[in-house]
Amino acid sequence: MNVQTAPPGAQVMAWLVVVLAAALIVLGAAWYGFSAEVHHRIWRDIAERPGGPMSFRFLLQPTMAFVAALHDGFRDARMGRAPYFWTVLSSPSEREGRLREGLLATSRLVLIGLVMDVVYQWRVLGTFYPGEALLVALLLAVLPYFLLRGPICRIARRFVHSSDGTR
Repeated sequence: MNVQTAPPGAQVMAWLVVVLAAALIVLGAAWYGFSAEVHHRIWRDIAERPGGPMSFRFLLQPTMAFVAALHDGFRDARMGRAPYFWTVLSSPSEREGRLREGLLATSRLVLIGLVMDVVYQWRVLGTFYPGEALLVALLLAVLPYFLLRGPICRIARRFVHSSDGTR
């Protein structure tokens, strides 16, 4: 999905994710601060989540990210574009546009992940850790998308014709 051709609803959702992420970071820092104890609690809680209630999301969110990366990776291959993550790292002129594409593609996944993590925290932990909810959503949805879109593009190039007629 190109930033110029994205539906207005997708753009609003992407901005909502950015604003919500900033708010969660500020809330987390204000409520709990940044200390070694907080850092230890975050990683302990994250390590305990896959074996606890609602563990289906550890399969669901990366699978949804894979589907989004599959769609966008095949589109990149058809358009003859360089792999996503490599472009983000190595091409400053294309970085902003490609990151916006990634944000548009993953914003719904991040929102779903945030909702699932809030429900998990409320039911299991009995409290709300805003920064932790954001971190889990990013680890389960955005990270797989970023890591998979480029390799999918490389593989897809072998099977699809690009828009310039090459294979």
